[in-house]
Amino acid sequence: MTEQIDTIKLAHGGGGSLMQELIQKEIIPVLGGTGLNGLADSARLDVGAGALAFTTDSFVVKPVIFPGGDIGRLAVAGTVNDLAARGAKPLALSLAMIIEEGLPMATFRQILASVASTAREAGVEIVTGDTKVVEKGEAEGVFLTTSGIGQMRAGLDFGPERIEPGDVVIVNGTLGDHGIAVMSVREGLRFVSPVKSDVAPLAGMVDAVLDACGDAVKCMTDPTRGGVASNLNEMAQKVGYVLDEQTIPVRPEVRGACEMLGLDVLTVANEGKMLMVVAPEAVDKAIEALKGHPLGRNAVVLGVADGQAKRVRIKTSIGGERIIDTPYGEELPRIC
Repeated sequence: MTEQIDTIKLAHGGGGSLMQELIQKEIIPVLGGTGLNGLADSARLDVGAGALAFTTDSFVVKPVIFPGGDIGRLAVAGTVNDLAARGAKPLALSLAMIIEEGLPMATFRQILASVASTAREAGVEIVTGDTKVVEKGEAEGVFLTTSGIGQMRAGLDFGPERIEPGDVVIVNGTLGDHGIAVMSVREGLRFVSPVKSDVAPLAGMVDAVLDACGDAVKCMTDPTRGGVASNLNEMAQKVGYVLDEQTIPVRPEVRGACEMLGLDVLTVANEGKMLMVVAPEAVDKAIEALKGHPLGRNAVVLGVADGQAKRVRIKTSIGGERIIDTPYGEELPRIC
């Protein structure tokens, strides 16, 4: 029996099955159109002889400054990565800020400096924006909303409908770093080796793979809220996926934190990772291109697409197999 929900819950924003239900049952029927219905990381806008990618996102991370980054870097990188997931070269971003009364000016300046430096790193300019200030207690420091446009490559587009059994899932490095970095501050966790967020703009790395592999890249997505589990389940339309537990890249300290907190690392958010599904004949080229970029040096094959549509499975280290479902709500509140 479907649960009757009469109010919005925090879990509706967590990237899991409850969020998907909100989008599919409430938002799409009212607002849906050709672009929105695709639910891609960015919408494709055909303009004249070319095409643009367009995306928008809001960021409400708590705390706003965390090991390895802050909400400013997160906002720019997150929007750039959504454009990159469509193979688009980022052109320009907007930045809207809702600032809570009482935010220290030093914190505000640090966030602005981070926005600027991350934009320079990504090769993109902030071209427009908006600023609002709300009363103390209404914004938990600062909320940021960024939108971005990018130029899509001629003849290339990506989507789960292109994926066939035998295609290979690649990720450019270790999983769970961002979510655990944020949780470590919030929960006062300490590790022998500090856990830092992986937040980074990935457009340059994606360009290197597309230069090497072209349309052998079938689909790309960045596993933020809901982690890899959510993304692979969303892409499990006409195919399923089989992962191998022993090859999942996880830092020991992140693995230990997940075990301590009762979390599956596949559901933990990432902010500097890209899942790429590529044709089998292009795997070696894709891995080589990734490893040649600073943000892809730890790239690995994560799994393989198979014929069991709408199922994501993992082979365990003891020889069994289990289903990886879409997480229900939000394991780590306010992480992106």
